[in-house]
Amino acid sequence: MEARGPIAVVGAGKAAVGMAAAVEAKFAEIGVRGVVVAPDSGRQLDHIEVLAGDHPVPGAKSEVAGERVIDFLSHVSEEIVLCLISGGASSLMVAPIAPIVLADKQEITQRLLATGASIAEVNTVRKHLSRIKGGRLLRLARRRPVFSILISDVIGDAVEVIGSGPSVPDSTSFADAIGRLEFYGLWNECAESVRQVLTRGRAGDLEETVRPDDEVARLADWIVAGSNAVSLAAAAVKARELGYRVEVRDEPLAGPTAPAALNWIRGVQEDSQAGPVCHLAGGETTVAVTGDGVGGRNQEFALALVESLAGSDLAVLSAGTDGIDGPTDAAGAFVSGRSADRAAQVRLDAGALLRENDSYRFFGALGDLFRCGPTGTNVMDVKIALRPAV
Repeated sequence: MEARGPIAVVGAGKAAVGMAAAVEAKFAEIGVRGVVVAPDSGRQLDHIEVLAGDHPVPGAKSEVAGERVIDFLSHVSEEIVLCLISGGASSLMVAPIAPIVLADKQEITQRLLATGASIAEVNTVRKHLSRIKGGRLLRLARRRPVFSILISDVIGDAVEVIGSGPSVPDSTSFADAIGRLEFYGLWNECAESVRQVLTRGRAGDLEETVRPDDEVARLADWIVAGSNAVSLAAAAVKARELGYRVEVRDEPLAGPTAPAALNWIRGVQEDSQAGPVCHLAGGETTVAVTGDGVGGRNQEFALALVESLAGSDLAVLSAGTDGIDGPTDAAGAFVSGRSADRAAQVRLDAGALLRENDSYRFFGALGDLFRCGPTGTNVMDVKIALRPAV
């Protein structure tokens, strides 16, 4: 991106503050101002306002932040808008379409997340309830060119899914959003305001998200600056430096967590070459919550491997690159060939706790939770399996 004059900056996500700080340093001489939304506002910048939003379910702070971004864009005077989007943006910055209120959006978001719907499906619904997502930021930018720097937290790095695509064209429709809610049995359970907006949109009474052939879409350009593949490549470099032979799974892990975990570990166990070896994989699986336990998809991934690893020489880490796994203080968990025996000694039933979605209790009792704290970014999850030299 070339800029000769002052730049207006907007953005949201777990990496928003770090990205904004880099922009301030890069463009200090020509001038920069703006507003970004992050999980907390503890770090303030010189010229870009930092607001806190709520995650993973939008809250009052998210709504305040969304309105602030809209207000900023309505008064923008700079010739170009730089948009910084990373994982978490969908929840951190919200602006519901009336008559939808925040509580309605919170409810449908929570229900969708609990079904195990993919992030693309969840964001299809989110985009059609919002005044800023699905490319609508392009309309708010008052015909300014909008250049986006994106850090991908979605499989395939689909730009319209990252952060619900506020600054890029969108290919989904109101009908698609209704279809997803019907598929998961939520259409008749969501708020009347949600059904009203989506029904009016499907009938053509409300403006669709920005289509790829819309005139305003010509003002959009973007780059994906970080992704899961980049993180796995960096991990592979480090593993080789430490003396490991490295095998990287090309296909991202997706779908229901437990089956994905078992399928992956079977491939790892089929590697009969001598160690030391490091198997790496990435992606983002889903959990359909049916129990009353506490955990996250990475802890559940590890819990699903307890019996398969029993007695083996493998050790596995499943972790979220954002340092946060579900509504817990852990990024994920470690599991090894000794986990089953250690659990038996303290009378923990891995299968029963898996059915209750209670992975946090299991790994907390063993002292095998991985707590690194928020990392300030998010490029989905990583899986690391190590086998020592024989």
